[in-house]
Amino acid sequence: MDHPEPWPLRHLVLRTPRLELRPDDDAGLLELVDEAYRGVHPPDWMPFLVPWTDADPRDLGRRVLQHYWGVRSRLAPERWSINFLVRYEGRMIGMQEMSGADFRILREVETGSWIGMRHQGRGHGTEMRAAVLAFAFDHLGAVRARSAAFTDNTASHRVSERLGYRRDGSMWVARRGEPAEDVRLVLTPEDFVRPEWTLRIEGVAGCLPVLGAD
Repeated sequence: MDHPEPWPLRHLVLRTPRLELRPDDDAGLLELVDEAYRGVHPPDWMPFLVPWTDADPRDLGRRVLQHYWGVRSRLAPERWSINFLVRYEGRMIGMQEMSGADFRILREVETGSWIGMRHQGRGHGTEMRAAVLAFAFDHLGAVRARSAAFTDNTASHRVSERLGYRRDGSMWVARRGEPAEDVRLVLTPEDFVRPEWTLRIEGVAGCLPVLGAD
């Protein structure tokens, strides 16, 4: 008797001219932890709404693993998040997240990402976000993509501008004991500034039911 594939995401691969994106697995997460320990941002600045890099270095690796394990365990068509491990020339450089809630009804995704400091400034952030946007719009049928960044996260805002996002309000939050403005951004398929390259993708069909996109 044939059984359905228990974890179809293990077959999903997104490829750009330079990058390979695959949903997280345990071996890849250990590589990701190593990159996190090498540094994600200057210590005097916090780009993340959830300040996970402020964890005690003795606990950082375990907490990173537990976070991604927890996200993976909760995946369901009603609410899901895919954490794509991003590799350049076979080397781990960071993570690109894409999530959806009630996707079957709303057809909306949200993205977030981080790249190790030693790999920043090379256009990887634009390329990896463009990859998941093309996946969402062209293969999942998304009608909106959302992102957010603090006003002083210049690199993230530059990526958003290149790809066609428009501002959609903001909110003020406490960041390391000080107020900070978190800017919301939205993108539609019509406004998406597509890259010159074409996304290559494998294993998407089996993933559609578990993402509410069938």
